Amino acid sequence: MPTTTRSQKVKFATQADPDVLETLRSMAGKEGRRLQTLIDEALREYIERKQGLSPRKHVMQALQTSMARHDGLYRKLAE
Repeated sequence: MPTTTRSQKVKFATQADPDVLETLRSMAGKEGRRLQTLIDEALREYIERKQGLSPRKHVMQALQTSMARHDGLYRKLAE
């Protein structure tokens, strides 16, 4: 994925399902973030997932939960 600084932005136009757009606007408002920031983050995560650059967040969260919960078992299995 090309790297750019945060100040480099390019305008583009697209269309979205009204329900999807309203949900994104609501999420941005609840998080105190701009819609543009939320969309940029979503696009970056989509690109990373499609290019296989990083594991998905929910997969990493599940791994961390499992590691914390079963640390003793994993250590014994490693012996």
